[in-house]
Amino acid sequence: MINDLHHYLKSFFETSELNHLHENYGGGRIFSNPLIGVAQGGDPIFQKFKEVVGSEHLTPLELWLAEGQERIHASELRVISIVLPYVDKIRNESKNIKKFSRVKLPAEIYSIGRNYANSFKQETCRQIIGFFNKKSYRTVAGMLSESFSIMVKGSFYSTWSERHIAFATGLGTFSLHEGLITEVGCNIRLASVVTNAPLKITQRKNDDPYTNCLYYSKGICRECEERCPANAIDENGHNKIKCYEYGQKIAGKVIARIGPILKPHVRCVNRILRPPSYPVGCAFCQFGVPCMDKNPTAKM
Repeated sequence: MINDLHHYLKSFFETSELNHLHENYGGGRIFSNPLIGVAQGGDPIFQKFKEVVGSEHLTPLELWLAEGQERIHASELRVISIVLPYVDKIRNESKNIKKFSRVKLPAEIYSIGRNYANSFKQETCRQIIGFFNKKSYRTVAGMLSESFSIMVKGSFYSTWSERHIAFATGLGTFSLHEGLITEVGCNIRLASVVTNAPLKITQRKNDDPYTNCLYYSKGICRECEERCPANAIDENGHNKIKCYEYGQKIAGKVIARIGPILKPHVRCVNRILRPPSYPVGCAFCQFGVPCMDKNPTAKM
């Protein structure tokens, strides 16, 4: 069944209008073909995420029940994570850092792709839900749930972390810049669902959360630190506050330039619905680095 889902999503990625840039930027695809990983809903790692992410982080069963589904054993659930890799055109054009006033801006093609990604990720989840509904299985998605919220308590985390879900399914490990390094790199977006379909589990290679990062595994690299204009990365990791503050500066400049073609996005922060915003991203730490489009430790 997982092969059928992958074929279905591949076709959706190829044909969906939501997976295309604005015509001003060529109208090409934003994401290439997806990767899929599957974890068992009762895996102890999901309980561990309450410690490493935040106490409010939901387990698959908690998300399932929050969406009004029937109570079943957690081991009967499957968590599906989907990697959405940006196309080479976006990655290659984003390697050059541009300046606007005192703020370094990402390539506009990336800002558009990052902004349009939200609606496409949500539709990807809806497509998966529909796929399993037709097979008489139930499915829920964290990013579509009313229980999803960004939590701001000194730092930032969410009640359903797509990066941690992807790690649980064996799709990648974390990096110095906190992005997830998959076999197609860290310059990606992620989505996930929880279903009662009896899918085969994809095993994690190991539980080391930093295996794919050259710095953590080999003590070399740190190129993401050099690329970060916010000085938000050092040997201790990623400072989310500095990253967010610089991202807000970028957003102000980018929205002033291409705001009319950006899409609004609504989210909950500390469980309160906020007015629409126009996320455009930064991601300097993901471009022109060894882990941009591959797992740099794969051949080691």
